[in-house]
Amino acid sequence: MRWKGRRGSSNIDDRRSRGARMRIPSGGRARAGGGLGLAGIVVVLGIAWLTGVNPLTLLSQLDGGGSYQTVPSRSQAPQTAADDETSRFVSVVLADTENTWGEIFRQGGGSYPEPTLVLFSGSVSSACGHASAATGPFYCGADSKLYIDLSFYQQLASQLNAPGDFAQAYVLAHEVGHHIQNVLGILPEFHKARRSMSKAEGNALSVRVELQADCFAGIWAHYAARQRGFVEDGDIEEALNAASKIGDDTLQRQTQGYVVPESFNHGTSAQRARWFREGFRSGSMDACDTFNARDL
Repeated sequence: MRWKGRRGSSNIDDRRSRGARMRIPSGGRARAGGGLGLAGIVVVLGIAWLTGVNPLTLLSQLDGGGSYQTVPSRSQAPQTAADDETSRFVSVVLADTENTWGEIFRQGGGSYPEPTLVLFSGSVSSACGHASAATGPFYCGADSKLYIDLSFYQQLASQLNAPGDFAQAYVLAHEVGHHIQNVLGILPEFHKARRSMSKAEGNALSVRVELQADCFAGIWAHYAARQRGFVEDGDIEEALNAASKIGDDTLQRQTQGYVVPESFNHGTSAQRARWFREGFRSGSMDACDTFNARDL
C-alpha cells in the first residue's frame, strides 16, 4: 500500500502513554459488538485444550458482550519508532474507511457516524469491560469504538503467518465492519437473539455476523483499489491470506490438532476468504447478506 502522505483520521484515542489521550466523540451509543480477537482465539483455544475448560465459555468473553470486569488500566509500555509508524498507518486506513463508508451512507440518504479507534498497550478498559492485549483487536458497540494493541500486528505476521500492510488493513476494516453492523442495528439484534439460543445456535449465528464483517471489509478494499496508487499488486492477496489464516478450522488445527465445527464462531478459512472476496468483487452491501445465504 502507498499510504504515506495521505490523510489520517482525527478519530484516534491514543492511550499508550499516560497523560496523552485524545478523545474524539464518535456519535451515538449502542449495545456491545463483536471483534476479531485473533490472538485471543489462539490463546483461549490453547488454554481450553490444556485445562479442559469449555472453549465456548472462554470465547464468549471475546465477543464484546460486557462479561469483563472493569478495572484500572495497567502501566503502558514505552512507544517505539515502529509503533509510531504503525499508528500513522492505521490512522490513514481508518480515514480511508471513513471516506468509503461516508460516501456509501450519503448515497443511501444517510450520514455515517465515524467510530473512534483506541490505541492501547497491554490492557484497556472499554464500555464492554476490561481487555488485555491477548484479546486481540475488538469492537465495542457500547461505546462505538475499535480497540487495538499495535503489537498484535507482529503476532499476525510471525505467529499467524499473515504478513503485509494490507493484511493489517484488513484486520482494521473488519472491525469497522462490525461498526457498520452496529449502526445498522444488526449487532443489537444479534445479541438479543443469541440470548434465547443454545450455544451451538448462537455460534452458528455468530459465524454469519463475522462473515458479513469480512464482506464489509472487502467492500472497503473494493473502493480503496480504485484510488490511483493506493493499493499495490499483491495487496488483496495479503488480505485473503490473512482471512484464510484466521479461520476457526485453521486455528483449531494449529492449537489442538483437530476441529470442533460446533464451536466455530467466526467461520472457516475458506468462508472468511470467500466473503472478503465477495465484498471486494461487488462493492455492494447487498452482496453481503450472509444471514440469508444458503451456503456460506
